[in-house]
Amino acid sequence: MRIIITGGSGLIGRELTATLAYAGHEVIVLSRNPAGVMDLPLKAKAVEWDGRTTAGWGHLVDGAEAIVNLAGANISGGRWSAERKKLLRESRLDAGKAVVDAVRSAGRKPSVLVQASAVGYYGSRGNEEVTETTPAGTDFLAKLAKDWEASTTPVEDLGVRRAIARTGVVLSPDGGAHPRMMAPFRFFVGGPIGSGRQWFPWIHFTDEVNALKFMIENESASGTYNVCSPTPVINAEFCRMLGRRMHRPCWLAVPGFVLRLLFGEMADVLLKGQKQVPRRLQRSSFRFIYTAADAALKDIIF
Repeated sequence: MRIIITGGSGLIGRELTATLAYAGHEVIVLSRNPAGVMDLPLKAKAVEWDGRTTAGWGHLVDGAEAIVNLAGANISGGRWSAERKKLLRESRLDAGKAVVDAVRSAGRKPSVLVQASAVGYYGSRGNEEVTETTPAGTDFLAKLAKDWEASTTPVEDLGVRRAIARTGVVLSPDGGAHPRMMAPFRFFVGGPIGSGRQWFPWIHFTDEVNALKFMIENESASGTYNVCSPTPVINAEFCRMLGRRMHRPCWLAVPGFVLRLLFGEMADVLLKGQKQVPRRLQRSSFRFIYTAADAALKDIIF
């Protein structure tokens, strides 16, 4: 099976590429800088694209079995200025439009498109349990995720099965949020963020990749899936677990006003949480490997 991954050079894309290639699939990673995509498995290759059009890669969709659209500028890549917000939005919508254009032009269309999204879709929900039927929030991140999902909706009218992955915080030793969370603990200044009572929807990177693979290979998988552990924890509890695993104290809480001074509106990603649960994955044949945060941390902290 030929599988095309946009944004395949990022944390999730790298892990997914390796897993799919080792399973025998041909994987094509679309990247702005294909020469910089290192250590690809034998059955994978990087192809250049501009993030906006089908130039140079659109023909590869003809005969491909699946597309995984992960493309989008890093949410935590900088303070959310008006310019940064524009980049976050355009990088997602432009990529989605390019994917739709490629599918529309293909003679033999893919069977499935897996569309990335994020738990931020739901906005801040307090202690409310968040399932796939929970409506979208109204803040910037919620609107961004909603529009990101909608960017590839037209492929459904072209007969392509579409699955949406609303992902929580991915725990991995190789990137993402986890190394940043570990940094204060290394210097003995780790602690809860804000009140510490906000929910922390997490997922081990192995379960994240397996969930995306499940959506590709399972012909009944369509619609929205919460991709997160079935056992979310509050931020303070997660920090205590992280401190124990790193043999460091968890004592210095970071006040919300300090985060807002440092990061502006982006601080809300850390200060507000969601009690996200993967209801549809739980009711399917999918099986999680890591359901306890402490076991996940034990696996990724060396």
